[in-house]
Amino acid sequence: MLRRRPRPGAFLRLFATSCRRSSLHPSQPRLPNPTALPPPPVAKKVPFTVSAHGRSWSDPYHWMRDTCDPDLAALLAAENTYADAFVGSAAGGGLRARLAAEMRARLPPSAATPPQPWGPWLYYQYVPEGKEYPVLSRKLKPSRGLAGALLDYLSGSEKEQVLLDWNEVAEKNGYVHIGSCRISPDHRFLAYTVDTSGGELFFLEVKDLQSEHVIFSSPDKGTVFVMESDNVREGLWPIRKRVDKVQYFLEHHNGFLYILTNAPVNDTEMTTDGYYLARCRAEKSLVDRWQTVTFPGSDCTIQDMDIFHDNLVLFLRKNGTPLFCSISMPIDVDVQEPKELNDLNPWYFPIPSNLCSIIPGSNNDFMSSTYRLVVSSPVIPDLTVDYDLRRRTFTILHQEEVTSLSANLGTVDLQCNVSSIQQNLQLVENSQSWSDLSKLFTCKRIEVISHDGVLIPLVILYSREAHHHGESPGILYGYGAYGEDLDKSWCSERLSLLSRGWVLAFADVRYVQLIELQGGGDLSWHLAGTKANKINSIQDFAACGMHLIKEGLVHQNRLGAIGCSAGGLLVGAAINVHPDLFSAAVLKVPFLDIRNTMLDPTLPLTVLDYEEFGDPNIPAEFEAICSYSPYDNLSPGVCYPPVLVTASFNDTRVGIWEAAKWVAKVRAITCASCSQSVILKTNMQSGHFGEGGRFTHCDETAFEYAFLMKALGLDDIAMA
Repeated sequence: MLRRRPRPGAFLRLFATSCRRSSLHPSQPRLPNPTALPPPPVAKKVPFTVSAHGRSWSDPYHWMRDTCDPDLAALLAAENTYADAFVGSAAGGGLRARLAAEMRARLPPSAATPPQPWGPWLYYQYVPEGKEYPVLSRKLKPSRGLAGALLDYLSGSEKEQVLLDWNEVAEKNGYVHIGSCRISPDHRFLAYTVDTSGGELFFLEVKDLQSEHVIFSSPDKGTVFVMESDNVREGLWPIRKRVDKVQYFLEHHNGFLYILTNAPVNDTEMTTDGYYLARCRAEKSLVDRWQTVTFPGSDCTIQDMDIFHDNLVLFLRKNGTPLFCSISMPIDVDVQEPKELNDLNPWYFPIPSNLCSIIPGSNNDFMSSTYRLVVSSPVIPDLTVDYDLRRRTFTILHQEEVTSLSANLGTVDLQCNVSSIQQNLQLVENSQSWSDLSKLFTCKRIEVISHDGVLIPLVILYSREAHHHGESPGILYGYGAYGEDLDKSWCSERLSLLSRGWVLAFADVRYVQLIELQGGGDLSWHLAGTKANKINSIQDFAACGMHLIKEGLVHQNRLGAIGCSAGGLLVGAAINVHPDLFSAAVLKVPFLDIRNTMLDPTLPLTVLDYEEFGDPNIPAEFEAICSYSPYDNLSPGVCYPPVLVTASFNDTRVGIWEAAKWVAKVRAITCASCSQSVILKTNMQSGHFGEGGRFTHCDETAFEYAFLMKALGLDDIAMA
């Protein structure tokens, strides 16, 4: 849930004027000469005053809220021209293209997922050679035996049926974002939601897979609810009254409704610290009689569940490690008293290490005893693994190909926690192993002491060969909101930095819901990064950056930061508090103007964000927002590091004006020399999540990396 690579270059470009940052950071970039680049755009100022709680302040860039204003379109076009010229001058003009070519070369010409059986069909997705987006297809399962195979061949049943081609939708509309995509239980219909504007306004289409025609398309772009029942006259069954901050996730199985919830237990007033599993009879007169099946334990949390005919699959987290386990169904134990999770005889899925990212695959078949996951880590390219829930074994089906590194991969054996999640991961099977890059790259998880003594998880990744202690550049990634930890799954694009000696670090700072990482479910962690305590997240992030420099992992003048969406707020606020800590930053669709935004309840996500950032209608929470708002805490005359701010014009989560206002204000009030290296790049057709094409993503990442290399004076260093 989102809100929104070791020496200075030989041909460093220099600004004509000096500033304090140049003496502190000698490797900082400087413009080639007064005529090499156009001057930075200057935004107009229109007087506007905002008032709240007896305070008033000027906001001369408030006019940017009107996205129809032609002056805004002209400003964004000028900013794009300046950003392209700035990054285009890196390494004599060829760095961005070279990086993009490197990233594209690592991608296989085409990519496909292993077929997943469901009923008589095999369903799969693939990206055709040279295309940006996937195609959803299916084939009939082959008949067994030679005679059956011959019959399949003669009858043409092996022919592929294309169900949905994202590329066709993109070519027709110029943009595509597929939301949900579901096959009906009888395999006759395909329902999917699609956004063709980038504004996250999805409309529903239903396709008849026999006639291959779209038989329904919602007239309006919105959320469509469908209910089908054998007895519609009964209407909807109320399960529980809606309560603030309480969530319910229901699944039906064998006459019971299983409920994953954080609802109060035994009618107490307080909600629980996390989710637990309950159930009730699936009868209208009995749905209010809940039985608690299991609590996860004091050192573990339940994140999600899937139910099948013979198994319940739970997604857990323990000490920051994702775990999946299965429990045989139906659950026949006496649940008058809640059971410990281990009393239900769970089988914990084997995983390679405690640094893995695990994402469920498309597990649509309720009768299946096989559960598919995609497993990866910073050093393990994506693996597709099928877990046999009945036999408690696994099969490795596929691993993402990395074309330039395939000859250098090592192998690791599958590990699992067999008897208890409190024990270390143990080796359970040697029959299969998968490739990883641990021989080439170091990946470790440590804990950093923050300003108040709290330990902050930090994952650090670097090349064993290219890293130079005390000299290497680095990037610190942060997010810190909505209970979401950072994505640490495999990303081949990072190899362009790692191979140049860069250190990549991922800081999971304090924020709501990450209770399993501190004190075994201690509620203090749950609340210690939200509302008035948001400054803790900011100081946690800074502490992780300081640790990288203090330990010599990163050179003191070569530390960059990257934050996306709410992570942009985190990084922007950290730069305000510690302007000399980071030597460059990338803020992607950043939430920067939080005070003004949270005062406007007409915006789509404002009221929902009160729980995360605070309600500005409450004076104390308003003051807390004012204390860290990146836009409102820029310091006049201070030397700010080079910053690339990226934005999307159709973003409905974080308005385009937030990035544009922040850049304009930085240029207006901070060091005039330094602010020339603060640039804004806007995608004029995409939304909050950008464009989904794999080659387009390479181009966007290459732009960011080229900026960082130029900003740190390392843009002429070739790959090691």
